[in-house]
Amino acid sequence: MRNSDSESSLRLKIAVGTESTEVIVYDEGPREGFVLFILHGWGSSANLMSPLSSRLSPYWRTIRIDMPGHGASPQPPSGWGVPQHVELLEKIAEELNIKDCAIIGHSNGGRIALELASREDKKLDPSFLVLNSPSGIKRKRSPQYYVRLWTARVLKLPFSILPKPLTEAGLDWLRHSLVWSWLGSSDYRSLSGVMRETFVQTVNHYVTPRLTQVTCPVLVFWGTKDDAISRGQMDELVSLLPDAGFFELENAGHYGYLDQPEPIAAAVRDLVGGLPS
Repeated sequence: MRNSDSESSLRLKIAVGTESTEVIVYDEGPREGFVLFILHGWGSSANLMSPLSSRLSPYWRTIRIDMPGHGASPQPPSGWGVPQHVELLEKIAEELNIKDCAIIGHSNGGRIALELASREDKKLDPSFLVLNSPSGIKRKRSPQYYVRLWTARVLKLPFSILPKPLTEAGLDWLRHSLVWSWLGSSDYRSLSGVMRETFVQTVNHYVTPRLTQVTCPVLVFWGTKDDAISRGQMDELVSLLPDAGFFELENAGHYGYLDQPEPIAAAVRDLVGGLPS
């Protein structure tokens, strides 16, 4: 049972493609009026987005989601990529009977928001996006990255000449070996099973080719001390979006919304206030 102006924690069972998963949703604020979806980044949770929701839920309905395998939500049934996360968001909106909304996203949450907003056949059409250090733009790689990339390709090569069943078994052994784990990032090494597969599919999904199809306004915030997303990535993102604004958060890191939540919340308040009633 939900009170009209209080937080409600919901456990929803959502069908995505041929699979279904349970997801935890935190639904706050007035039941009527505009809706703000707030999406966390990889390895984070809905709870970590509360500095924004606490500033916005007194005025509008805010919906935070623990993405599958994050926070209190169980892992997805298989390795999911960005398309499955987009469909999940659309299905949650459908389940909660939400049509008019905007999306606030951090890092991978921004990637999901951009992918959704770029689609011609989207079932959820956001009025605007407010993104903090969104991912999904390819970064210039270091020489060490290419050393690891070519090492991985050389290691995989002998298995490609084997009969198919042996190839699959050999590659599966290789992916679970210590050497293969060393070749991956620290995030990759900390994961296993379904979440490792989900991570690989997600981080290798780039939204760059689709950005010109994002028709809603997008505000991008970036911390000047962000060591995960570069200024160059943000410049490329903003240059490709048809209607975008860019703001620096001085001395903020990758989690700029934690370091300086008020500028982001103020931008959302201005955008919602400027929408036709």
